[in-house]
This record gives sequence, C-alpha cells and structure tokens, in this order.
Amino acid sequence: MKSISKKLQDDLNKQITAEFESAYLYLSMADYLQTQNFDGMARWFRIQADEEREHAMKIHDFMIERTLTPELGEIKPPQHQWSDVKTVLEEAYQHECLVSDMIYDLVAQAMEDKDYASISFLQWFVDEQVEEESQTLTLLEKARLIGNDASGLMVLDQEMGSRKE
Repeated sequence: MKSISKKLQDDLNKQITAEFESAYLYLSMADYLQTQNFDGMARWFRIQADEEREHAMKIHDFMIERTLTPELGEIKPPQHQWSDVKTVLEEAYQHECLVSDMIYDLVAQAMEDKDYASISFLQWFVDEQVEEESQTLTLLEKARLIGNDASGLMVLDQEMGSRKE
C-alpha cells in the first residue's frame, strides 16, 4: 500500500482537529440559540455538531486504515455569544466556506502526491461541503429576509427544528 506523504498526514491531522472545532462551534451556537428560546434552531445546530464529529472520525478512521496513527490537536474553545440569529447563520456560512477551502487544499496536496486513494476518499468531503455551504447559505438568506421579525424567526425556528438526523 502506498503511504501518505508527511505533508498530507499533517494536513489530515489538522483537518481532524478542524472538524472537532466545527463540532464545538456548532454546539456552542446551539447552546446560544437554546438560551434565546429557538429550540428548533438549536436542534439543527446540535445535529450539525454531530455531523462534524462524524467527519472528524471519518478522517481519523481513514488514517488508521492507511496504517497511520492520527495525532489529535488541541481544540480551541468556541465563541459562545452572538448578537442575533442572522449573525449566528452568517458565521456558520463563513465557517463552512473556510472548511471547504481546507478540504480543497487537502485534495490539491493528494493530487500533487498522486495519492489516488486519498483523492477518492476526499471526494466525499468535497461533495459534502457543497451541500453544507448550500444549506447554511439558504438559511442565512432566509434570516436576512426576516431580519428581527418575531413571526418570521418563529417560522424559521420551526423549519430548522424539522431537520432529520
């Protein structure tokens, strides 16, 4: 089995940490939204936090499968206060764009290394990020239209709360 380059190993380890940091961020967003009595939005972000943990473990397990020992990095504590729902969704969308860039960098490194197994593995993350960016952008655009209208926020809360796991 072809080994993964040291550069790609380091980048995959960083991505594991970034995915866990994403989970912490989304859990913190859920906590904030819960304190604002947006139970549906909080539920949506808790599910998102679970997804991010799954992404971290997917990379972790891939490294194990490739006979590498993942090196878990330090997780930075997330922000825990926002000014309103729109700000939460703006940050979530910007965060997903940042993660997409990180995934694209992983793919570029795997391509440079001609590591076809890693390229194949990472394609799932590329596709996932298209979905993640689209979802968060749609929610952000709705929040922008709603502004601080209480009835609109309640409808958005209900919509986000109907998310399937």
